[in-house]
Amino acid sequence: MSQTILKQEERVAFALRSLYRKYGYLPYKMSKFEAYDLYVANKEFLLGDGVITFNDTDGKLLALKPDVTMSIVKNCVDESGTLKVYYNENVYRISGETKQFKELMQVGVECIGEIGVYEVYETVCLAAKSLAEISEDFVLDVSHLGVLKGILKELNAGESFAGEVMRLAAEKNLHETRALCEKYGVEQAATEKLLAVVQTYGEAESVLVKLAPLCKTGEAAEAFAELKTLCSLLKTSGYVDKIRLDFSVVNDMKYYNGIVFKGFVDGVCEGVLSGGRYDGLTARMGKSGLGAIGFAVYLDLLEGFRTEKREFDVDTLVLYDEGTDVAKIALEMEALVASGLTARAQKSVGKLRVKEIVDLRKGGVQ
Repeated sequence: MSQTILKQEERVAFALRSLYRKYGYLPYKMSKFEAYDLYVANKEFLLGDGVITFNDTDGKLLALKPDVTMSIVKNCVDESGTLKVYYNENVYRISGETKQFKELMQVGVECIGEIGVYEVYETVCLAAKSLAEISEDFVLDVSHLGVLKGILKELNAGESFAGEVMRLAAEKNLHETRALCEKYGVEQAATEKLLAVVQTYGEAESVLVKLAPLCKTGEAAEAFAELKTLCSLLKTSGYVDKIRLDFSVVNDMKYYNGIVFKGFVDGVCEGVLSGGRYDGLTARMGKSGLGAIGFAVYLDLLEGFRTEKREFDVDTLVLYDEGTDVAKIALEMEALVASGLTARAQKSVGKLRVKEIVDLRKGGVQ
C-alpha cells in the first residue's frame, strides 16, 4: 500500500516503527488491560487524571491501560544487559477538562537496564529523528533536572518551595518566581542565580557557556557535566541546529530524573514528543538498580496535520450524467488511475479543487 494514501498519523507510525527497528529495538505488544492494583501502587507516576476500570468475569478489577511504560517495566526481566523495545499502542485516560474518556495513540521506545552515556545519546538522537519523520520544521528542547534540583538544594528552602519553582519554571514565569523567593526569604544573589537558570534557552553551545558558572558544586555540577557531554555527542547527529537547551522542560519530577526532553513541530500547538530518564519508577516497581530512559510520540496530535498543503484535492475529475455510459466512466477512471493520477468520478464539480476535468456528460467536451 502506498504511504501517500495513509493518514498522517498512520504514515508516521509506520516510519517510526521502521526507524526503531533499524537501531535494534524489538517490538513490544501488550494487552489493553492491566490489573488496577498496578496503578494504585504507582499512582503518583501516572500522567493524567484518572483510570478507567471495569470488572473481569472473575470479579477482578481491571483497568484500561493509561500508561505504557509501567506495563513494560512491570514485565521486564531484572537481569544484566539492556532491554530495548518499541511500541505502537493506545492508552486510555480521563480528560482533565471534559472528564470524558480519551483514547490516545502513542508510538515510543523504552531502554531499560544498564543506561550509560551512549544509551542517553541514542535515545535523544532517536527523539530528534522521530520528529524529523513528522516534519522538517521541528525543535527538540532538552534539559537536565539535576541542574535545577541541585540549585534548589543549595537554597535549602524546602519541598514546597521546590515544587512551586518547578511549576513556575515550566511556565517561564520569572515574575512569580521572584515573588516566591521573596516570600521564602531567599537571598538576592541566590534568587538571581535561580532566575538565570529558569530563563536560559537557546543553542546548546552558547547556553552551556552561560550555565557553567552557575553549576560549580554538588548535583548541579554533575548534571552540567552530563549535559555538556551529551551536547558534544549530539553535534554528530545531524540535528544540532534543531536542538535547544531549555530549563523550562521539567516534565514530572516524580516520574523523571536526569535528562528530559520535549519535541515540537510547526503547525501543532502542543508538544508531540516527551521523554527522559525515569530511574525512580523502576526502583519503585521493584527493579532496583535498573536505569531507564524512553519517550513517546503522541500520534493523536497529528490527526489533520499535514507537512505540506495540497494545491488540488484530486488530479482529475471525471464528470458524468444520467446519459453517460457506465462502462465508459469505468474505463476512463481505470486509465487515469493506471497512469498514476488521482481521479474521481461524480456528477458535479462542487467545492473540489481539481487540476483537470474530463467531461463525459452528454454534449460535454473531453
